[in-house]
Amino acid sequence: MKHNLLFFLITLFTVAISYGQTKVSGEVFDTQGNALPFVNVVFMGSNEGTITNENGRFYLESDATWEQVRFSFIGFSNLIVDLEQKVNYEMKITLEEEAGALDEIVIFTGKTDKKNNPAVDILRKIWANKRENGLKQFKQYQYDKYEKLEFDLNTIDSALINSRLFKGMEFIFDQTDTSNVTGKTYLPIFVNEAVSKVYGDNEINKVKEELLGNKNSGFSENQTVIGFVKDLYSDYDIYQNYLQFFDKSFTSPLSRTGIQTYNYVLSDSAYIDNKWCYNIIYYPRRKNELTFKGDFWVNDSTWAIKEINMQLSKSANINWVKEIYMEQEFDIVNDTTFLLSRDYFLSDFAFNKKEQSRGMYGKRTTLYDNYEFDKKLDKDYYDKEVYNYDKDIYNRGDEFWEENRKEELSKDELGVYKMLDTLKTVKKFRNLYNAGSVLASGYYEIPSLNFDYGPIFSTFGFNEVEGLRIRTGGRTYFSQNDPWRLEGFLAYGFKDKKGKFGISGKWLLDKKSRLIISGGYRQDVEQIGASLTTSRDVLGRNLASSSLVNTATNDKLTSIKLANVAAEIEVVRNLQVRADFSLRTLESASETFSLDYFTDATQTTTTGELKQAEIVLTTIWEPGKKTSGFGVERRVTNEWFPSFYASYTRGLEGTLDSDFGYDKFQFSARKAIRVGGLGTLTASTEVGKTFDEVPLALLSPVPGNQSLFSIFNTFSQLNFYEFTTDEYASLQLEHNFGGRIFNRIPFLKGLNLREIIGVRGIIGNISQANIDLNRPAFESLLFAEGDPVTAITPSMIAPSMEPYYEYSIGVGNIFKVFRIDVNFRGNYNFLPDARKIGVTGSFGFYF
Repeated sequence: MKHNLLFFLITLFTVAISYGQTKVSGEVFDTQGNALPFVNVVFMGSNEGTITNENGRFYLESDATWEQVRFSFIGFSNLIVDLEQKVNYEMKITLEEEAGALDEIVIFTGKTDKKNNPAVDILRKIWANKRENGLKQFKQYQYDKYEKLEFDLNTIDSALINSRLFKGMEFIFDQTDTSNVTGKTYLPIFVNEAVSKVYGDNEINKVKEELLGNKNSGFSENQTVIGFVKDLYSDYDIYQNYLQFFDKSFTSPLSRTGIQTYNYVLSDSAYIDNKWCYNIIYYPRRKNELTFKGDFWVNDSTWAIKEINMQLSKSANINWVKEIYMEQEFDIVNDTTFLLSRDYFLSDFAFNKKEQSRGMYGKRTTLYDNYEFDKKLDKDYYDKEVYNYDKDIYNRGDEFWEENRKEELSKDELGVYKMLDTLKTVKKFRNLYNAGSVLASGYYEIPSLNFDYGPIFSTFGFNEVEGLRIRTGGRTYFSQNDPWRLEGFLAYGFKDKKGKFGISGKWLLDKKSRLIISGGYRQDVEQIGASLTTSRDVLGRNLASSSLVNTATNDKLTSIKLANVAAEIEVVRNLQVRADFSLRTLESASETFSLDYFTDATQTTTTGELKQAEIVLTTIWEPGKKTSGFGVERRVTNEWFPSFYASYTRGLEGTLDSDFGYDKFQFSARKAIRVGGLGTLTASTEVGKTFDEVPLALLSPVPGNQSLFSIFNTFSQLNFYEFTTDEYASLQLEHNFGGRIFNRIPFLKGLNLREIIGVRGIIGNISQANIDLNRPAFESLLFAEGDPVTAITPSMIAPSMEPYYEYSIGVGNIFKVFRIDVNFRGNYNFLPDARKIGVTGSFGFYF
């Protein structure tokens, strides 16, 4: 939570203009006026250069002073242009075609041939030898790693610099610089440096990174920000078919599917570090796909990459990212080994992709050194975890950084450390920070009390029972490593005129095993049955209880009094075992909804109140999950890990006047899978069984969705309590193609829409004994007032004749933030009030 400055600064600052020694920018055309992409632009007498983008535009700068710049491209005559001044913007360059082209190289323009193309022949040799290159050829390896992460605000004009927003904070613009990739001025606002030692074992497929030092501007003790940023720029292997950035799968230019996605041109050949290398230019075959453009140099004997640069295609279907630029350099260890020595990653975040739009740079520079091989470490070493926050690592002195920093910081990067320290003393900035903190976390910080007020966004709610509902609450917060935390809330419904409240606390007893005890009490109105697995979160409340607009009347709410104590432990990494004891009192909160059940064998006496004591044993396994912090609460810093959940519930009849003894088993699994360039498939399955006879409140209603929101793991065309089971199995599949289909339709491809399909199904049963026990409740659900009461069969209550299913077709990325799904009910349309078709939607910020 204390990391919100980083997110707020994305929209807070802008930048001023400064000048380097030599700068050039402009466009390159042929004699017919067509823009020429991938033209080499180099300062004469130097190795400092760039290539034009797909629109023929270029920008190049140098700290040195140069008098000439050379433009060259195969098939065209070289052109050398004199530079009359240090800054030369908006140059218009025209190249003439050569009278005779080179005979030994075939030149391709536009869409290149997949056959008889020397560049593609070289690409096939890279595929054949990629397993023999890099670290994979060694059993074990270790190396030193230096990583610098930086966030910069870019592209503003003097009018904004002088605006009232920055009055009193003008000094921040003293640190502006100019990007040598985009030519934009920028202001560094966050710098993080890390030095670590990396150990790997290819025999057991394990990697361990040992952090030796960390230093940053403004977040010296915030591992959450550091973890978030590092996951944003995760490591990648250019030899892989797909590269994962910003929750997207980009086709690598070295992918085996590359010839279907890219055009390749053999451009040049030369000695690099005494190794003969070929230069290949590549660019996308189609627009709007997640692809790059750029070039790479490859050795002619090992077929290992020596250098590569990748720039995001301007038309790529990705939000909030205007530019991605990457460079990797590989050093020659010996005649057969090329190892990564430098990795540079720049991304330009912006609200739109217009040339002059303001945004923020995120940059990562990683340097690798001191490689050692085949030094075997004990297998247990890779599984050891750090359980305590080591302040020494985050407070290394200047001597440590002078010795271990493998790349000197620029003047502006050094200045940002001092600038932020000064900025935090400015009252106006502190007020802006507080506003940004609320937007990012939902809590308002009161540091003097070590208390956070919120969540702000839960202040208002609405349902048919409570009417308008207001809520206030908060939590203790000393730091993100707090060993204990207290939370609570108060609420009031203006229709039922009843107050609600809840309080909970948790305490971390042992950091190594993450032994946590917790407890709390809540008295509230809730929509039980909104999910198949019952949450034991004392303060939890689902959207079904608070939706402002519903597709059908939602009066099936329950008054709940819940007392709960629990203990949990992490047996091994990401494997959590938890034991709960809870006492619940449940009764209907609505006059039009019944939870009545028979209390005697003769079925003459009923009650609508249930008192139930239970023990719940839960296991949650989430392999691959990464977290930050060492306190009672940790934050997840990555995505795309699977989740497995298993629980056993035992009802304790007679304990504290508990009404029922029963057993219930439940299991669920969920995984999001990147399907190469075809998008993302999300799969979820749940199974469960309740033994013995229990009231409706303890059964497993199939989770309906009467809101207008698309909610995964619910059934959009089912009403609440339309189906109820005591055993069930469900499967939900949703595939987001990421625009792969729409991008091929002429009138749609410019909109960057994303197509989504889904199918959801469940089969379940309910015993006749449970029907007989709950006949009063089921009659109120099945029959309207005045209708004759007939025999109730299991097929009327549960989807036992055939699996209930529904499917959906959706369009996402509407205006970058909206998604609309059209949902179709597949069967059981004969049931009363069946909704055959419906529309749901969602809102969110996604790349």
